[in-house]
Amino acid sequence: MNTKTREGLFCRIREDIDSVFDRDPAARTRLEVFLNYPGLHAALAHRWAHRLWHANWKGLARFISTLSRFWTGIEIHPGAKIGRRFFIDHGMGVVIGETAEIGDDVTLYHGVTLGGTSWDGGKRHPTLEDGVVVGAGAQVLGPITIGRGAKVGSNAVVVKAVPAEATVVGPAARIILPAACKDAQEQARRDFAERIGFPAYAAQPDLPDPVLAAMRDLLDHMQAAEARMDRMCADLREAGIEVCNKRAGAIRAETLATVQEDESGRG
Repeated sequence: MNTKTREGLFCRIREDIDSVFDRDPAARTRLEVFLNYPGLHAALAHRWAHRLWHANWKGLARFISTLSRFWTGIEIHPGAKIGRRFFIDHGMGVVIGETAEIGDDVTLYHGVTLGGTSWDGGKRHPTLEDGVVVGAGAQVLGPITIGRGAKVGSNAVVVKAVPAEATVVGPAARIILPAACKDAQEQARRDFAERIGFPAYAAQPDLPDPVLAAMRDLLDHMQAAEARMDRMCADLREAGIEVCNKRAGAIRAETLATVQEDESGRG
């Protein structure tokens, strides 16, 4: 290891230790942090394993990752990309997948999963941009992006992109029926997964959201009823019968914001 590389490594270690003091009031001394914080140990082990992974020492990189998991209770795949001043508080049960990308100044709490929902190659795990905070027990699944400075509440289940500075809370679990699959290769994967009982994290991003479907049906019905009422009122006025012209107030867009889905996400 040359001098420049060694200085860069020690600089990263100092940054990681200092970031603990910024985000954990329980931290007292640098020595205490260095010796007793499993999140710091896991981050340091990952930096070493990640270098070996990209140097094509993949077996050794996985071995270091496995040792780190036994020691810290935190599983980080050596292929994951992690930025500077990364902090895992408490840490037990954190899982970070191979193609996950984490920016600078990101904080994760215990029980967080950055997982994939597909067996396809390529990008299949989340991207967390700078300054993201993910609460305890949250599950962030699939190749989605959590925008800069966003916050994910404890035990939230996130399967869609989150804009910068936004906050998402609550589990998204609902009873759903599987969507029809139009791709033969994907259907073959699903059939095989069903036979062996292993859908990845039991989450598939193309499954329909029943609340959204019900809301669309309700709005369609309201629109049809209003059009019919307008025709009836027009006929009554033509017949010389006075009717009330007062219309119901418009539905505000912000009222439905929490259940709306962008066009690209519709199945």
